[in-house]
This record gives sequence, structure tokens and C-alpha cells, in this order.
Amino acid sequence: MSNTNTIIRIPLDKLLPHPENPNRMSKQNFEKLKRHIKQSHNYEPLIVRKHPKIENHFQIINGHHRTEALKQIGETFADCVQWDIDDDAARLLLATLNRLGGKDELASKASLYKSLSIKFSVKELTKLLPDSRQAIERLKDIAKPLPGMIDTSKAFLNTLVFFLNDEQIKTVESALDKATQQSRDSNGAVTKSEKLAQAITEISKSYIKGVHPHTNNVSV
Repeated sequence: MSNTNTIIRIPLDKLLPHPENPNRMSKQNFEKLKRHIKQSHNYEPLIVRKHPKIENHFQIINGHHRTEALKQIGETFADCVQWDIDDDAARLLLATLNRLGGKDELASKASLYKSLSIKFSVKELTKLLPDSRQAIERLKDIAKPLPGMIDTSKAFLNTLVFFLNDEQIKTVESALDKATQQSRDSNGAVTKSEKLAQAITEISKSYIKGVHPHTNNVSV
């Protein structure tokens, strides 16, 4: 892999997005990015490579949102850094560099990790990617849309971290066991992570609708 940090200016109409890019930015953050570039004229140069299929064009590796922002404010060129990388290296960069600009769309990221797992072992990916081994294993094995979740382009990966005492853990585990059983029965969830995600969603919905889990009438 040969890279250069020399900045070159490339016409925007010669820059094409990578089809496996999983990163999406919220509309609010995109407007902030666009406003910043318009006011300051400063932005981090895009990382691109020669397009593997289309002559005289370049494929964006990092900077998809900056490219679109530049187009919308009327610019015709973008500052870029060209890297000489193959498809596998491009996928690894998509899974790392783009994490900084927005959130990962679940369906696209699962597809990207599945592609990477063909070439790399989970152990290798754990060393190369910012995600944990457990997260990588779950993402690469998602074979079908989660019920009511990734059948929409607006589904993003969001991590929740919280701490429980021993008594709270017992309560939560008991509730998850019941909700997981219903998730498996009603939605056909396959992997453990899918079951747990759906179980937590069902419990949350029950409280939103005013139905308490201890009544054993969790509804969705």
C-alpha cells in the first residue's frame, strides 16, 4: 500500500462514493459541517484512490459527507489526498476512518464486516478495527434484517453503556429471559444479540404503552 500526503485538487464530478461505506451523518450535523466549510473554507482533505473500474475517476474512502457539502455550497473542486490501496485496504479504512464523522448504518456495516471476514479472520479484524471481537463476530453474522429495525435506511448503530448492582442485574436478566422468549417466538430472531436487542426494545415499548412487565403482558 503506497500513500502520499500531497494534496491535489480534483473536480467533484470525478469523485464517486464507495458503495460499501456504512457511515451516515445526521441532517443536523451535516448542516453544521456544510456551514463550517462555507464560512471557513477549511476542511480535512478527502482520502481517495483511483477508481478500480471507471477510468479518470476517483473513489472516496474518507470524506463522503465533505464531498456532498462542497457540492451543495457550489464548489466544483475538492482538496484530496490520493492513496494507492486495494479493495481490502479500502474496506478496512471504511470501517475505521469514517467512524469519526457520523454513525454507522447497521445494515451497511454488517455487509461491510461480512465482506472483510472473507479475507480476514475475526482475530485479525479485532487488531485492525476499533470494534471489539464480540461486536465484530455479531456484525459479520447478521444474515437478515432485524425485525422493524434495519429494513429502513435510518437505522444506526448506537451503543448504550450502563452499570448495575447485583440486585438490578438479577431483575434485568429475569426480564430479558422472558422478553427474549417472546422475541424468539414472535419475531424469529436468530442470534443471541438479535434476541437481546429485540427483548430490550419490547420491554421499553411496554413501558411507553403503560404495560408493566410483571403483568406478563408485554406487547409490541
